[in-house]
Amino acid sequence: MNRVPEAHRDRRPRWRSIVTAVATIVPTSIAIVASGSPAGAAVPSAPSGWSTVFSDDFNGAAGTSLNSSNWLYDTGIGYPGGATNWGTGEVETMTNSTANVYQDGAGHLAIKPIRAANGSWTSGRVETQRTDFGAPAGGIERIEASIEQPNVTTGNGAGYWPAFWALGAAARPVGATNWPSIGEIDVMEDINGRSSEFATLHCGVGSGGPCNETTGIGSGERTCSGCQTGFHTYAAEIDRSVSPEQIRYYLDGNNFFTVSANQVDATTWANAVDHGFFIILNVAMGGGFPAAFGGGPNGSTVSGQPMLVDYVAVYQKAAGSGGGGGSGGSGGSAGASGAVTSGIAGKCMDVNGSNSANGTAVQLYDCNGTGAQVWTQYSDGTLRALGKCLDATGNGTGNSTKLEIWDCNGGANQQWQVYNGGYRNPVSGRCVDDPGSSTANFTQLQLWDCNGTNAQKWSTPGGGTGGGSTGGGGTGGTVSATSTIQGEAYNAQSGTITENCTDSGCGQDIGAIGNGDWLQYNNVNFGSSPLSQFKARVASGAGAGVTGLVEVHLDNLSNPAIGSFALGNTGGWQTYTTVPANISATTGTHTVYLKFVTGSGQDFVNLNWFTFSS
Repeated sequence: MNRVPEAHRDRRPRWRSIVTAVATIVPTSIAIVASGSPAGAAVPSAPSGWSTVFSDDFNGAAGTSLNSSNWLYDTGIGYPGGATNWGTGEVETMTNSTANVYQDGAGHLAIKPIRAANGSWTSGRVETQRTDFGAPAGGIERIEASIEQPNVTTGNGAGYWPAFWALGAAARPVGATNWPSIGEIDVMEDINGRSSEFATLHCGVGSGGPCNETTGIGSGERTCSGCQTGFHTYAAEIDRSVSPEQIRYYLDGNNFFTVSANQVDATTWANAVDHGFFIILNVAMGGGFPAAFGGGPNGSTVSGQPMLVDYVAVYQKAAGSGGGGGSGGSGGSAGASGAVTSGIAGKCMDVNGSNSANGTAVQLYDCNGTGAQVWTQYSDGTLRALGKCLDATGNGTGNSTKLEIWDCNGGANQQWQVYNGGYRNPVSGRCVDDPGSSTANFTQLQLWDCNGTNAQKWSTPGGGTGGGSTGGGGTGGTVSATSTIQGEAYNAQSGTITENCTDSGCGQDIGAIGNGDWLQYNNVNFGSSPLSQFKARVASGAGAGVTGLVEVHLDNLSNPAIGSFALGNTGGWQTYTTVPANISATTGTHTVYLKFVTGSGQDFVNLNWFTFSS
């Protein structure tokens, strides 16, 4: 929904005409439904090459609550600690009552706004328990639902605001106070019974910025004839298999609006799109969006007209065999990680045990993508399932330690990172192993020293061969340390920007780099012969006397630097020079961090590319 924290929200959203750039060729899109689906229809099967990672067709008995394994209820007038009135000025109170949210016995979820005798409104808002619905690196994800909008008109529907949308996973722990930077994908919104729909991406900062908030990057109003009186299929595809990446919006299988990554800067896009999401279904009453089209609810607004949802499904297509690469030698980003991570004997880690505090026992299951949750590799190099990470928190037995599942905060519980072709816990330095006794089709997991033999490292499906002539992409989804690694090919960053560059063959560089800023590059393969040299193509237009360090760290920013060089003014921000430095002899595959340190309080360096050598 077009929801903005109260402190940053215009009282009237700034809706305007938006010129859309619709992709003319989208060969990888999924064509599951070409027209509105019938009431009570089964969830469409995933076509060849795709998998169904979540679905619910709401086949419960009439008047029953939702499956609590799939859904949670939002109640009240806002998230705890978040903006009131859900940040949008809507007037209803959300409940978990089956008067407002229920299965109707005919294969539908119903979300029904009700006006009380005193004029107040209640309604419903539900979210998926899972927060890991994100397109795999190099792959595609489709979020889809069959919905009948509330059967109201412009005469009796003022204030009605049904929506099917998704929020970035990082919103949940903090009551969405980090909106809109974490991303919001509005698949379907309608207001005031207008027989239309709006599709929007929200991103960037709370007001203005690269995404024109609080409006967002939107389709504008699109006709949706019959959407109040019949079921229609609404979908959004997050496509990370194309460059630039895209979000494509569909109505009954027709792609009517597309947002491309090059419409905003790389950091804004990555923060908003390249991660997990949770799905939301709700019917709001009133607020800033309906106000922009006449307002409501008012005395003519009818009570009790539900939004009906026939099914919700999430489909994924894994990364292809290509390894990225290509122009300018930037290669490797597309093949840097696979869609899911398989382990010993084709097994996957699953959250299946009884809760102990906020930890959950970890078990090993066949990688079926349903009962067993496959673990997705995120752009920051970590493995997660259900928005959780593995941690070593139990009592050790020998060199093994009990594994538990914790919220991914990267602190007390450590996210798992790339290590020598596998994954390890960066603090304990240990890997997942399968030494336990089988019970049915699962096996107890334990934690062992990462020796690559007794402890089996968990690996990604290979990214395949490919890449540009100098870029690499490389076999097995890694980036060669000896290739020319472009600055803008990072997997994560803090404090920097991507900008146009005039250096020979540059295209873009990384700028606005100051003290404490960093860049992260996953799956950098140093090989088996030690590499001991680092060099980078850098420039500086910093003032007289301003200098700083460019440091190289492996696997964790808190690890000691393996090498660094100092840099002062080079004659201008686009006056590039190549600076060498010694590093500790390094082999294997690592996450590489470039960290920038200066005591000046000013930006001091631009980065074009870097590489390693013997």
